[in-house]
Amino acid sequence: MIKNAAPNFLNLKGLSHKELIDKYKNLLEQVIVIQSEERGDELKSLIDLLINENVGLVVSRQIFSDLCSMLSSLPRNESKHIANYALAKIQPRNISFEDQVTAFRQLLAEIYESEGDCKQAANILSGIPLETSQKQYQNDFKLKTYIKIAELFLNEGDSAQAEINLSRAATLEKDSKDQSLQIKYRAAQARIWDFKRKFVEAASKYYELSLNSRLDETEKNHALNNALNCTVLAPAGKQRSRLLATLFKDERCQKLPAFSILEKMYLERIIRTDQVKEFEAILQPHQKATTADGSTLLDRAVIEHNLLAVSKLYNNIRFDELGNLFDISAQKAEKIASQMISEERMNGYIDQIGSIVHFGVTQCLPTWNKQMQNLCTQVNFVIEKIQQNEPEWSRVALATQINSN
Repeated sequence: MIKNAAPNFLNLKGLSHKELIDKYKNLLEQVIVIQSEERGDELKSLIDLLINENVGLVVSRQIFSDLCSMLSSLPRNESKHIANYALAKIQPRNISFEDQVTAFRQLLAEIYESEGDCKQAANILSGIPLETSQKQYQNDFKLKTYIKIAELFLNEGDSAQAEINLSRAATLEKDSKDQSLQIKYRAAQARIWDFKRKFVEAASKYYELSLNSRLDETEKNHALNNALNCTVLAPAGKQRSRLLATLFKDERCQKLPAFSILEKMYLERIIRTDQVKEFEAILQPHQKATTADGSTLLDRAVIEHNLLAVSKLYNNIRFDELGNLFDISAQKAEKIASQMISEERMNGYIDQIGSIVHFGVTQCLPTWNKQMQNLCTQVNFVIEKIQQNEPEWSRVALATQINSN
């Protein structure tokens, strides 16, 4: 139909833009209602006709926009096929059809996402020239697109690409007045920290989101649950202790499935293996990753917590006994204890000769050295101030001191 009509359409003269648009739009509507496989071929022929340079840009842009809107009502596979065909044909003239290319890419991204191919959806959206095109996109549109790309990459577990796109959105988010976009930005940031095992930062951001009044109760509970999970996985120490206290005092946490393990961590009680298995079942796949020594992130977090709990019960303990208590080797117990002590996440010191860890014992000599160092620093500071304010008196005093010696 269109192939035969194409010469006549290309030779239309003396008509206004509105009249031409009406004729092409009528042709498009005739093709869309076709209920056979012939419709796909006819739409391709229409695209070939519109891309012809003899068709005015005002006409072709409008019909391409109408076509993109109508594709959403067609079967998914057909819409995807036609949209990809349109992008391929428009590509040599992208600069002339920037709005239409953006619309086709957004449609394709929605289709790929609905099919579960989030990576392809992200790549399609990444093809929108947000920073390099002649068109000046609104900041909120760019912010929304970057956040969406980041979310899609996160759904595929690619936190590196997600972080790249979210970093591009950082300055835009600060200037945006759209609170819904700001919430999505913070949620994406929390997920990236979660993927990168920055569990303290992720938990703090998730908890902040759980208090946001613009979220509904389901979204708040989801954020709160993520905050709890990340807190449990976080390295033992002061920061995690503050998060544990905050969550334990939040009455909403009592309804969460992981509250029992939160309670034990807050009260510094030893966590049993069966409780670890129950909690592990509710973790996301990336949170079940293994560390360099072969243990999971959860195993490591629980061992560190149990070590802190043991430090409240014992003055000291042998590493073989500690290993038996935690069902790990003595060497691994020593390594974790030494790391926690060196990072000042646990008080104590290690007797390597006796293979014993001593808890909560303050060594007098290092403390005395540190205090003396602080005192000397303060004395030097006072002397420098005196020399600045009373240089002549300082010179005489120093000369007298030297002569007396």
